[in-house]
Amino acid sequence: MPEGSLTQGGHVGFLPAIRTRIETMHAYRSHTCGALRASDAGTEARISGWIHSKRDHGGLLFIDLRDHYGMTQCVFPAGSEAFAAVDPLRVESVITVTGQVVKREGTINPRLVTGEIEVVAAHVAVQSIANVLPMQVAGDEHYSDEIRLKNRYIDLRREKVHKNIMLRAAVIASIRRRMVDSGFTEFQTPILTASSPEGARDFLVPSRNHPGKFYALPQAPQQFKQLAMVAGFDRYFQIAPCFRDEASRADRSPGEFYQLDFEMSFVTQEDVFNTLEPVIAGVFEEFAEGRTVTKPPFPRIPYDVSMAKYGSDKPDLRNPLLVTDVTEHFAGSGFGLFAKIAASGGIIRAVPAPGTAENPRSFFDKLNEWAREEGAGGLGYIQFGTDGVAKGPIAKNLEPERLAAIKTAAGVKDGDSVFFAAGKKDEAPKFSGKVRTKLGQDLGLIPAGEFKFCWITDFPMYEIEEETKKIDFSHNPFSMPQGGMEALETMDPLDIKAFQYDIVCNGIELSSGAIRNHRPDIMIRAFEIAGYTAQEVEDRFGGMLNAFRYGAPPHGGSAPGIDRIVMMLADEPNIREVILFPLNQQGEDLMMGAPAEVPASRLKELSLKLDLPPKVKKD
Repeated sequence: MPEGSLTQGGHVGFLPAIRTRIETMHAYRSHTCGALRASDAGTEARISGWIHSKRDHGGLLFIDLRDHYGMTQCVFPAGSEAFAAVDPLRVESVITVTGQVVKREGTINPRLVTGEIEVVAAHVAVQSIANVLPMQVAGDEHYSDEIRLKNRYIDLRREKVHKNIMLRAAVIASIRRRMVDSGFTEFQTPILTASSPEGARDFLVPSRNHPGKFYALPQAPQQFKQLAMVAGFDRYFQIAPCFRDEASRADRSPGEFYQLDFEMSFVTQEDVFNTLEPVIAGVFEEFAEGRTVTKPPFPRIPYDVSMAKYGSDKPDLRNPLLVTDVTEHFAGSGFGLFAKIAASGGIIRAVPAPGTAENPRSFFDKLNEWAREEGAGGLGYIQFGTDGVAKGPIAKNLEPERLAAIKTAAGVKDGDSVFFAAGKKDEAPKFSGKVRTKLGQDLGLIPAGEFKFCWITDFPMYEIEEETKKIDFSHNPFSMPQGGMEALETMDPLDIKAFQYDIVCNGIELSSGAIRNHRPDIMIRAFEIAGYTAQEVEDRFGGMLNAFRYGAPPHGGSAPGIDRIVMMLADEPNIREVILFPLNQQGEDLMMGAPAEVPASRLKELSLKLDLPPKVKKD
């Protein structure tokens, strides 16, 4: 602090010229809390913000003042009016500090961009006094989700959370810029609309003017963006809010989410890929911070190949382990369980575990227990010892030539083990994918610092619905079947592929998309195979069908999830960490108290009566 800055009474004084300059300053700030540098030393400044921390060093009180832009250390001399004003304040109170900028001497803080200076306070205006906080902003103390979400406006002041939300804003701005540069036009589609089959429950909104009728919040702007193509807008996009009444999980927020929704006319599947790849790769490269990103073109992997090699339609390509089919090597073998599965039409998939043959028994027992927790009967394995001898319960029941064939098929060597997923054709591949992921994680085979993208293509158009055993759509019902009407008329429905595709990064599905079915006759036939009558299709999708009857271009698109993209770039395990005001896992807004009961008068004007389920008595 420079000499001569204190008056005889200990109060900071100013020459008339200096006081005049300060009085002509903006009411709240001449600089932000992240703006002052060593070059500003000797000038007067006014900054406003939250008291981040206080440190009393006897004759001086130090306050770190924080705003959206950064932090500045302020010094309050004991005995001054400024000291008296801030001394009783709690952290997170909001103040305006006016004073002289001075260079720090021997106490430079390299962690702050303002770390070379401090502001010697001459005047303080208290803007807001904080009560006792339910959670601290400074520090890294852990708090429950309930406390954090109920007090989200305080939680958002914390450095990491604040940074995540600013990253989200920057990512969206980058995406928007890249889409405009690619020739797309941004449009907004309705929020109040009709129900459509998107794979989840709708949120319904009662209509006061039309008693007994309801709007639905859009699960996605699917029909609207297709209608925009019919209307002649060649390239549409928007950062679209979507609403789905579905359970939450780590990478899915309950209730609502945002996606980069886009659609293009007169395009093939490859056109969509070639358009989206530079946008996605460019955004990830822009915010990668040293992490590597797959260069376009991204690998194209057919669905059947993905399920066979990775046991998943969302493969993490960072994981080097590959799944192989070894059913033929167990058929008619001495290992009765797998021989029986092979004879009954089931399959056996092998997943290698390099360098684990000499691991202790506990390693294999833990994986076996994990498999049971996942709903499997267990997890069989063979250890190919460093001495060349195959060990384990399965190995004891197999002839040497079968063991050699399995070893070759699985791509393992002496010192490795191989694990097996066996069962029905629709179950074993999926479990083998879980085994692959589990081994990749437990063995430390999945490198950090990489974003590996791929497209999954050629999804089945139809599948057998597990409960009803009837044919149903396996993906988007508005997709064009490969082969068009001829395929629908002549092929087994379960053999028909669709022009449907997902973009996947590190085992996370970022987007689904398709080349759309723009032909009413093909659409009606496609729905008939799934059990819908032509009249039902007309009743449910008449608006879009009628539009197609007046000239519709071939078109396609996709919709990468904004929340998931930001979650990955922020390296956060839970999607709530990148949403400004998220719901909790039960779909509740603890801060605003939603959902909430409404007065009976509101229900009456909506012509609604409640028929609530009986309350469950707690023991």
